[in-house]
Amino acid sequence: MSKKYCNSLTDYSRRKTREVNIGGIPLGGDNPIRVQSMTTIDTMDTIGSVEQTIRMVESGCDYVRITAPSLKEAQNLENIKKELQNRGYDVPLIADIHFTPNAAELAARLIEKVRINPGNYVDKKKFEQIEYTESEYLQELGRIRTRFSPLVKICKENGTAMRIGTNHGSLSDRIMSRYGDTPLGMVESALEFLRICEDLNYYDIVISMKSSNPQVMVQAYRLLVNKLDKEGLQPYPLHLGVTEAGEGEDGRIKSASGIGTLLEDGLGDTVRVSLTEEPEFEAPVAKKLIDRYTNRVQDNISSITEIPTDPFSYHRRDTHEVENIGGHNVPRVIADISNIKKLEFKDLKGIGHFYLPELDKWKMNDQGVDFVYSGSNPIPFMLPNGLKEIQDYNIWEQNSNDPNKYPLFNRQEYNTIRSKHHTLNFLSLNSNDWNDDLEKVLKNDKSIVIVLHTDNQHALAALRRFFFYCIESNITNPIIINRLYENDNEESFQLQASTDIGGLLIDGLGDGVFFPISQYNKVEAVNHLKIKNNTAFGILQAARTRMSKTEYISCPSCGRTLFDLQETTAMIRKRTDHLKGVKIGIMGCIVNGPGEMADADYGYVGSGKGKITLYKGQEVVKRGVPSTSAVDELINIIKEGGDWVTPEEEVQ
Repeated sequence: MSKKYCNSLTDYSRRKTREVNIGGIPLGGDNPIRVQSMTTIDTMDTIGSVEQTIRMVESGCDYVRITAPSLKEAQNLENIKKELQNRGYDVPLIADIHFTPNAAELAARLIEKVRINPGNYVDKKKFEQIEYTESEYLQELGRIRTRFSPLVKICKENGTAMRIGTNHGSLSDRIMSRYGDTPLGMVESALEFLRICEDLNYYDIVISMKSSNPQVMVQAYRLLVNKLDKEGLQPYPLHLGVTEAGEGEDGRIKSASGIGTLLEDGLGDTVRVSLTEEPEFEAPVAKKLIDRYTNRVQDNISSITEIPTDPFSYHRRDTHEVENIGGHNVPRVIADISNIKKLEFKDLKGIGHFYLPELDKWKMNDQGVDFVYSGSNPIPFMLPNGLKEIQDYNIWEQNSNDPNKYPLFNRQEYNTIRSKHHTLNFLSLNSNDWNDDLEKVLKNDKSIVIVLHTDNQHALAALRRFFFYCIESNITNPIIINRLYENDNEESFQLQASTDIGGLLIDGLGDGVFFPISQYNKVEAVNHLKIKNNTAFGILQAARTRMSKTEYISCPSCGRTLFDLQETTAMIRKRTDHLKGVKIGIMGCIVNGPGEMADADYGYVGSGKGKITLYKGQEVVKRGVPSTSAVDELINIIKEGGDWVTPEEEVQ
């Protein structure tokens, strides 16, 4: 099977897609990558929807999506459109449709684009396992064709574009029965509808493969492109997004890990970042992700003729274990304290290690780093148990008898070393350092852990090329990814790091993360230390390679939302953010919620005004719970499920 899914894995270029006109703002082709978002106001609130749409346009949105769960909302899109035009705004509108073909057919006559979800446009999801014979399955496809074809014809007659938007969490029972909860199931769900469109000679189509799991999302988009090419279908533009990414830094890191990984390979024609925040805050984040590719400058990277990994499924690169790095160990985090002068106990608080003076002992939280790099500035006190120190080789030589200190060599130093640690030695390499001599060194010295950096602006591709060299040569030394970002803007750093590092981790490449810190005064350095540590652990969690905190799968809200999503998310987070590795879905409505949070361990879903339905996995545990007591009830369900841990402050 061909593994091809993009133009090149080494030379940046966008995949050339079919151009789709959406209300005079074309998408795909040679057009820039577009930005869009979705309103959160009730669609029947015409003025509220108009004013929010204007804020979104002014924040950078090229298109605005509005939910239309029934005929009345679909009809009101016409009023929203007219009021926007009266105020001088001609932004293309997109109707978001679930379950209601008649609303889609009406909306397609009124506005520029409709989005349908193949998982629930005709099928209904009941979380049932149904076995189909081949004949029965074909009959179901015929039923879909009968119900879907009228919308295609209306779109074709009215010049209306369509997005076929598959969501990982809302695959139909029929698709699940044949393909399972997989990227292939997501792709086939869309292709069933796409084939009908092509049979009817309708091509104004955009496709998306969204998931709240960036790993699944990336695999699905890649497989989609591969399948489109394999079947000889049109190269349709791609709408990129990670569903229910959440809020704050977690939402940004998770979004960038998925969206950025695909943008790096030249995939994607429009981006929507889904944050549990006001929608006008989403467009600037999407714009920052996109802007990295406006003038991408890159040094030459050796071409890749054959991908030595499977881009459509996850497999961590095989490595041997060096102490607690590589092998089956979780990826490690290294903190850079080399530029902090007169280091004190309290300076380690930002990297998860707390000194308790009254007890004269250390405490570590779930985001405590595994190693600290002191460079040529040795730590003046004994480190907490389990935390190890990495020193520059010339400094380490003076302390080589200390088993908790390890040397970092550059290539020249390693070639002339007089001594080395008996179990673990760090070797700093550039992504373009690969040659036959290095290959021999790595094969002969199993104590080496590579600390890999690059000067190439196309960093992910350059670093990935080095990983591929190792795989091709059967080099199994662990590799720590080392990236320096000369950027004081916290959000920009999070987005760039999550793209470069998250993209590698999603592909199973990388045994640790190391973010060096530039020269700052001590207060600034300690602050940057904390930011970079939080980001490192956030990226590892987003890539599903090291779970260190509670994960919230929260939707970005829309006109269907039945409670204050931001306030509720904050309230639930306050009560549960100590539950390491537990995934909690917080969904605004029953329409999309149960499916979209399919990856969650527990769920909190709006089911009516002031009413909440609570889930354990995909199973409803309680219905119609008053919102005033729903958080307490959620915690009781977590306790009954055996996942509750009493917060430390309550224990003490």
